[in-house]
Amino acid sequence: MSYVDEVLAKVEAKDGAEKEFMQTVREVLESLRPLVEMHEEEYRHLAILERLCEPEKIAQFRVPWVDDQGQAHVNRGWRVQFNSAIGPYKGGLRFHPTVNLSVLKFLAFEQMFKNCLTGLPIGGGKGGSDFNPKGKSEDELMRFCQSFITELYRYIGPDLDSPAGDLGCGTKEIGYMFGTYKRIVGEFKNGALTGKAVPYGGSLGRDTATGYGAVYFTEELFKDLGKTIAGTTFCLSGFGNVAWGASRKIAELGGKVVALSGPDGYIYDPEGITTPEKIDYLVTMRDSRRDKVQDYADKFGCEFHAGEKPWGRVNADVYMPCATQNDIRIEDAHRIHEEGHSKIIIEVANMPTTQEAVDFFVENGYIVAPSKAVNAAGVACSEMEMSQNAMKLSWTAEEVDEKLHVVMANIYRNITAAAKKYGKEGDMIAGANLAAAEKILDAMVGQGVC
Repeated sequence: MSYVDEVLAKVEAKDGAEKEFMQTVREVLESLRPLVEMHEEEYRHLAILERLCEPEKIAQFRVPWVDDQGQAHVNRGWRVQFNSAIGPYKGGLRFHPTVNLSVLKFLAFEQMFKNCLTGLPIGGGKGGSDFNPKGKSEDELMRFCQSFITELYRYIGPDLDSPAGDLGCGTKEIGYMFGTYKRIVGEFKNGALTGKAVPYGGSLGRDTATGYGAVYFTEELFKDLGKTIAGTTFCLSGFGNVAWGASRKIAELGGKVVALSGPDGYIYDPEGITTPEKIDYLVTMRDSRRDKVQDYADKFGCEFHAGEKPWGRVNADVYMPCATQNDIRIEDAHRIHEEGHSKIIIEVANMPTTQEAVDFFVENGYIVAPSKAVNAAGVACSEMEMSQNAMKLSWTAEEVDEKLHVVMANIYRNITAAAKKYGKEGDMIAGANLAAAEKILDAMVGQGVC
């Protein structure tokens, strides 16, 4: 039995019930076979893959908080610190009722590879809570965040672990946590959390970084395909910060986003989400916490399709999922293929396509750009925020955007080169895993068994 198969069997035996985590472990290890085969004896001797698939630390804690009526509630909180071989842990905090340990382990595992692809010295981690921000008052959000950080503060710091925001956790929530963190530790260690507001150490350009970076990656891909963003139509899922940033940059470059989705269904706007009024309305929708994409259709008079996803139902040149994991399933992949609308899938959300759907796309000649490469600009900007905090400097938005453009261009070149090196030319999913794994595994070997 090969070393990869041995480790997959071991992880399955221990963590088989964690479906999201197992999905990403299988995808990554399968793609690493050519690299592992070159070092099989050494890697097995040092248990490299077993260590790669085992978090260095998991903290689980209760989060008690009191609502506006004086009723006490208890949520669960977690921080998964997966790998620090190339730098301190880095990854977001997700506040959503679907959060559980499997989801956070999957996100932290993916984060490890994504962070490495940026070329910046950061390891992988992720955290969050099954708390639902929807419908909560500002005071309730503040009380929850203060309770959450009162436990989390023990596990973070600028040189240990620097959490950022994620789904359900934005600048406001980070601010509530940072204020309490600062009060507890008695120091202004603003590098301990990123995604902060600009007045107390946040980076200009952070709000648009992930969406812009996804478009910059797409630009690099399009250069090889002889295409341009101008004149290209895009179908997005979600309408939060990432979809807003991507829509804004696509419009700026002459492209057109024609669809967005939410938990309630999807909208189709053939005229495109191209005007400042339409693009900025996404921010209004997000801040309302209603979580209804129908609000866009009601305001701008376009189609709304309740309870449906846009995949295969919207005619667009590029499909760009920007919402949550496993959004595009095998039935969606079949519909996309049958309708023949698009052959390009740009993953922006973390693991937005099921493995079954990915396999189907690859078998049928689709271009699939993996999320760990496409959405890396967000964490790259977070690391830049840490750097500015450490140096007591503040870069301009233009400086940050220029650096992000370079990061995304390098990621595209590096993953395509790695795919070619290991006989996987054209497979960006394998290329992303291989490019990151080379660096992570070398660092782990160099540091011994630890």
